[in-house]
Amino acid sequence: MKRDFLTVSDLSSHEINRLLKRAIAFKSGKYAHACPLIGKSIGLIFEKASTRTRVSFEVGIYQLGAKSIYLTPKEIQIGRGETVHDTAKVLSRYLDAIVMRTFSHDTVTAFASHASIPVINGLSDLHHPCQALGDLMTITEKKGRLNNVRLAYVGDGNNVANSLIEAASIMGIKLSLACPKGYEPHAEILDRARILSKHDIMIVRDPKEAVSGADAVYTDVWVSMGQEKELSKRKQSFRKYQLNRKLLSHAHAQAIVLHCLPAHRGEEITDEVIDGTQSVVFDQAENRLHTQKALLEFLLT
Repeated sequence: MKRDFLTVSDLSSHEINRLLKRAIAFKSGKYAHACPLIGKSIGLIFEKASTRTRVSFEVGIYQLGAKSIYLTPKEIQIGRGETVHDTAKVLSRYLDAIVMRTFSHDTVTAFASHASIPVINGLSDLHHPCQALGDLMTITEKKGRLNNVRLAYVGDGNNVANSLIEAASIMGIKLSLACPKGYEPHAEILDRARILSKHDIMIVRDPKEAVSGADAVYTDVWVSMGQEKELSKRKQSFRKYQLNRKLLSHAHAQAIVLHCLPAHRGEEITDEVIDGTQSVVFDQAENRLHTQKALLEFLLT
């Protein structure tokens, strides 16, 4: 039976731990010559521009012995009116898996419902589960555990925040999110996670309250792709939510700094923090490669 990965909650805590263990092994170089996906072909359907998601998937697919085929709506008939249903049915006859990076989450769920091959959500406006896997690996590397880690997220309650909420509820992370009024995470995702979580997932207004005593502090851009018309309004709403040295000082002295990138330096995070000794954002970016390799192997073997 095929498995999809559309949200973090598609995996159990046991499966996430298994993936993280495998990703760490991949990163160590222990399986550098392993090609478990040799002969397979994986399609990448991207509606949005990408650096990390595209490159990490293409390189990971190559390292696993498979072939990637990069597609945009302009290059396939879905961009000229062919239905998601028909596209999914046809591509399932050619490919072994699909990675989608899209705007509407409904697009990736509809595609997965009609595809007979695994579908991976490389990003949608509602969820960014592949990023969350890389984040969990990074926290594990730097803190040695996930359970009871205190994670603070400061900024927009966007797709990254939604996936972190699911990840925290499954893995026992103590999560506090500081968001301005009107920019909270998705209410249904938050409610479901609170039911599952061993710890309360807190939404607060004051960034200092969220960051106080945190083992890890996370932020993301204030304006995501497709929100450019809201630039001025969002900058005004988030001006007190910058991750700078003063805010970071309220966290644990050994706290790590996370950012999914790309960063708008001088807006949601300062140069001093992102380039500082507590920053692990480039390890975090690298770990997308290793966790996605583990995920592809898990879904296709």
